[in-house]
Amino acid sequence: MIEGILVEGLIYSIMVLGVFITFRILDFPDLTVDGSFPLGAVIGAQVIISGMPVSLGLLAAFTGGGIAGGITAVIHNKLKVPNLLAGILTMTMLYSVNIRILGNRANVPLLHNKTVITGIHSISEGLMKTEYATLIFFIIFVYIIKKLLDLFFHTDLGLTLGAMGNNEQMIISQGVNPEILKIIGLALSNGLVALSGALAAQYLGFADVSMGIGIIVSGLASVMIGEFIFKSNKIAVLTLSAVIGSIIFKGIMYFARIYGYAVRMTPNDLKLITGLMIIVLLILSKTKIFKRKKGLE
Repeated sequence: MIEGILVEGLIYSIMVLGVFITFRILDFPDLTVDGSFPLGAVIGAQVIISGMPVSLGLLAAFTGGGIAGGITAVIHNKLKVPNLLAGILTMTMLYSVNIRILGNRANVPLLHNKTVITGIHSISEGLMKTEYATLIFFIIFVYIIKKLLDLFFHTDLGLTLGAMGNNEQMIISQGVNPEILKIIGLALSNGLVALSGALAAQYLGFADVSMGIGIIVSGLASVMIGEFIFKSNKIAVLTLSAVIGSIIFKGIMYFARIYGYAVRMTPNDLKLITGLMIIVLLILSKTKIFKRKKGLE
């Protein structure tokens, strides 16, 4: 049970890191995520079904998500469409694209194909329990991604992205084109989201075009949970808080599914719980800010 929660939390934490980049670093509420998550799943699935290496499927998923994020940025930049609407447009178009990629099917099973999970099981056979091996693999995998992000946001380009999220006019005054930065930021964000989708599909054993519905809300809830626990301006702590927040969120959802029957809850109520959780976190956050301001007066 605990191993399953941790593994799911780690897989989806890659998506949460992508959401963290757009919502917190770029200050760009991006709804492309609901389309790029299943995009990564279907691309990865098709590559695997075609008999190509799993690593190529993950790379293709990341690339596809990056292109989707770049399209959102271009729509926003060139057509002067508000960021929310730009994301909705791309997300809507991706639904049809995802079905096309699956050959006009809504879902495809991966149970009899070689995936990351089957590879882990074959390597760990006779050495340790498959659950522990899967957990160790994803701990290492997520750690590498987190470390790469930390290093990226300490580069000149990464620092410039963060500065643009705080004050776009200052970036323009320095002679930097914010449109290029938004393309890079959204491409990186949705690339991570799509990578998470590809891994989730392999872990669940299927890819479905509807598996991204509401994923942006889950990602935002995870980001907020992490921020509520960890208070820091250091990028290493912020990315860690996103990962921890994802694991805690998955744990809350698991216990809600298992023990929710006591209050007559069903799996259909999970989206409601997620929304209410975000509202509660917002209220608590506002209360803390208010108390802090009162203390300074």
